[in-house]
Amino acid sequence: MLLARLLDHLVSVGSLTVIDADGNTHLFRGTAGPAVTVRLHDRALHRRLFFDPSLGFGEAYMDGRVSIVDSDVYGLLELIGINLEALGRSGLYGWKKWLYRLLRRVRQFNPVSRARVNAAHHYDLTGALYELFLDSDKQYSCAYFTEPGISLERAQAEKKRLIAAKLLLKPGMTVLDIGCGWGGLAFYLAKEFGVDVTGLTLSAEQQKAAEERAREQSLADRVRFHLRDYREQTSAFDRIVSVGMFEHVGIDHYNRYFSQVRDLLKPDGVALLHTIGRIDGPGVTDPWIDRYIFPRGYIPALSEIMPAIEKNRLWTTDVEVLRLHYAETLHHWRRRFARNRDKAKALYDERFCRMWEYYLAVSEVSFRHLATTVFQIQLAKRQDTVPLTRDYVFGTGEAHADKLVRRHGSRAA
Repeated sequence: MLLARLLDHLVSVGSLTVIDADGNTHLFRGTAGPAVTVRLHDRALHRRLFFDPSLGFGEAYMDGRVSIVDSDVYGLLELIGINLEALGRSGLYGWKKWLYRLLRRVRQFNPVSRARVNAAHHYDLTGALYELFLDSDKQYSCAYFTEPGISLERAQAEKKRLIAAKLLLKPGMTVLDIGCGWGGLAFYLAKEFGVDVTGLTLSAEQQKAAEERAREQSLADRVRFHLRDYREQTSAFDRIVSVGMFEHVGIDHYNRYFSQVRDLLKPDGVALLHTIGRIDGPGVTDPWIDRYIFPRGYIPALSEIMPAIEKNRLWTTDVEVLRLHYAETLHHWRRRFARNRDKAKALYDERFCRMWEYYLAVSEVSFRHLATTVFQIQLAKRQDTVPLTRDYVFGTGEAHADKLVRRHGSRAA
C-alpha cells in the first residue's frame, strides 16, 4: 500500500493503526503517545491519501469513506499534528509546497468582485449556524484567555477590551471597522467608549444581522454598516480596526491594503490589525481549507506583512503574538458545535456537519501544534501618537469586560 510509505515516514510519536479497504491491518508506531485506529472504506483512498493527503482525507471524512474507530476526528488530526510538529519545518511533500507557492499569487488575485464571492461562500451561511457554537455576541475570531478556565463569553469580552485599549479611544472619535462581522466589536466600542463606528463587510447576511442588532440596541445613530470593500471606502477616521479580515486580502494586495489604511487614517490616528499568522515564514494555504472553507484565503507570515507597512511609511508601534489563544477558542467552538450537531444537521445535512467538524478540528490542531498563531499589530502615522510604554494596555477599563459579560449573560464553556 502506497500510503504505508507516507505513514512510515510520518509517525514517530504515538501509534496509528490503519485498516485498509481490503481488511488488512497496518500498524505505525513511534515513541509513547496517543493511539488511534482508522478504517478506510474505499480502495481508491490507498493511492489518493498518498498523493494528496490533506484534500483527500478531508473529502473522505466528509463523504463517510473513512471512520475513526476508537477516537474522533480531532484525536486523529491531533496525532498527525503532533507528528508533523516533530518532523519540523521540512515536513512532507516539499515539491508540492514549492509548486503551490509558485501558483499562490495567481490563486490570491482578489479584485473587489472576487472578494465579494469569496466572502459570501463562508459568511453568508445562515446566522443560525454560527449561533450554535459562537458566544452570544457572535465573535468569530480569537478570544483572549486572561486566566485558565474562564468561559468563552469572558474571553471574548477580554479580547474586545484589549483591542479597545490598544486603540486609545476617546468619546466622539470616529472608528472604521474593516471586516465588522455581526457588529459585536462596533457595538462594544460605541457603548463603552462613546465613539462613532462605521463597519464594512462583504457579507449580506452579516450586514443585515448587524443592522438589526443596531436597531435593537438603539445604536443606529452611532453605528452603521455598509456592504463595501475596504478599497471603496472614503473619508478619514481617528481609528481603524480590522479583526480576522486580513487573511482574505491576498498577498498581492497587501500594499493596497496598507496604503488605504494610511489614506483613511487621520494624522494623529491609530490602527490595529488583528490577523491569523504563521511563525515559520511564507507558506501555502491548506488545499482542503481553500476549497471548502475559505476560498483564496491565506495566513501570512510577519515577514510578508511588514514590508507593505514599511513601504507605506506607517509606524509599527506595537506587535503582540497571541499564542494558543485561538487553540482554546476553537476548543470551545468545537465542543459547542458537537453539543448542537443535530441542530446543524437540521439546517444543512450530514455531509455539512462532517465538513464543519473537520474544519474546527484541523484548525484547533494547527493552532495548538503547528506554526499558526495570531498577530496584533498597532500602527500610527506618527511615532508620538502612542504612549512610550505599554502600561495603558493593561490599565484601561478592566471593568468593561466584566460589565459586558453581565450584560449579555455568562454562558458556561
